[in-house]
Amino acid sequence: MHPSLITRVPAHSSGRGSAAFLESPWIAYVTQMSHIPMKVSKEENQDWFSTQVLATCNVEESFFNDWFTEHLNFQIEHQDLFPTMPRHNYHKVAPLVKSLCAKHGLPYVNKPMLKAFGDTLRALKKYGALWKEAYCMHPQT
Repeated sequence: MHPSLITRVPAHSSGRGSAAFLESPWIAYVTQMSHIPMKVSKEENQDWFSTQVLATCNVEESFFNDWFTEHLNFQIEHQDLFPTMPRHNYHKVAPLVKSLCAKHGLPYVNKPMLKAFGDTLRALKKYGALWKEAYCMHPQT
């Protein structure tokens, strides 16, 4: 459920709890699909700007994606560069950021939403397997 709809549900109703239950996975997917699958490396990320761009991706702009994510599909612009800019303006600065990335040889990653979801699930599966290997298969003695 879109968070702006949650505020319309009266606080005393059982619907508010249901709305909050639906909001939790929504906010997790919206925020994490732009970060979890991205590679972060001390060796490759040398300065603040390149670290921010390499550790984040955007989700393609569309009417649905903009509505569903409340414009947080522009995560590079939102979190990394312009955190105080009104969200509805991110599409205006995105071409400037993309050209700045090209100028400095940095990838400006912009994925379809389903690919971003899939990449997140694959990354979580990989990290879970690494954790299981480290902590379950080889317990500390």
